[in-house]
Amino acid sequence: MIQSMTGYGAAEKGPFRVEVRSVNHRFMDMSLKIPQNLGVHEMSLRNLIKERFSRGRFDVTVSVTGEKGHRVRIDVGSARELHRALISLKEELSLTGDIEVVTMAGFRDLIFADDPECDSGALFDAFSEALSVLEDMRLREGKTMLNDFFLRLAQIEQMNDQIRLLSPDAVHACKEKFVERLHGLFGDVAFDEGRLLQEAAIMAEKTDISEEITRINSHIAQVKEILHGGGSIGRKIEFLLQELNREINTVASKVNDCQITKLSIEIKAELEKMREQAQNIQ
Repeated sequence: MIQSMTGYGAAEKGPFRVEVRSVNHRFMDMSLKIPQNLGVHEMSLRNLIKERFSRGRFDVTVSVTGEKGHRVRIDVGSARELHRALISLKEELSLTGDIEVVTMAGFRDLIFADDPECDSGALFDAFSEALSVLEDMRLREGKTMLNDFFLRLAQIEQMNDQIRLLSPDAVHACKEKFVERLHGLFGDVAFDEGRLLQEAAIMAEKTDISEEITRINSHIAQVKEILHGGGSIGRKIEFLLQELNREINTVASKVNDCQITKLSIEIKAELEKMREQAQNIQ
């Protein structure tokens, strides 16, 4: 199965709530927002993401719920000494005003936050469950994208087959137009038939799109094979879509036929829609 790179997962275990969001990205990119006392586990949490996913931008938030938050502790001894020093300073400089709690609270070194005990088992359980929910969402969206891909590939195959059927007529029409133009320029003047046939052969070779049609079918077959294989395939699909676009551009430039041009434009439109989708495939 293929995966979309867009998804969301959340889970709660014990005092921990984990939320994971992912969006498309060319590589693996992670941003973790976790409480300071859980920083020791950050690398392990990052590795869990790497083990399950290969591409995407991941934004992770870990929060502590319930009453087991930080406990505030004040260094009473240091506060007492500071209070005495401030009173002495007030008397020494003849300062006015009272030394109140608000004044003392401004000295951050007096206040400490004791980290609560960390149940690492609950943390990792919540993290793994959130990743599983995220993965399920990415797989569901990937299935939808897969169906859309096969539908568009079938449409491109049909249009490419129409181009193949129109190609001989387009080459013949080009040859007739060439001869008609010569008659328009020179009237009834006799032509060297050998030279005329040589020029017509050169023109037919320049307007021959059989190789491009074959390569388009080959690229479509490769895309289908990769899609069936699943895994991390986004970049491969993007590359083959670029090659398909290159081939259809060559077809449109070689043959001056309105029907083939119209079909080429429609194929390019389908390829562009697929390219946008491929950018969100893992």
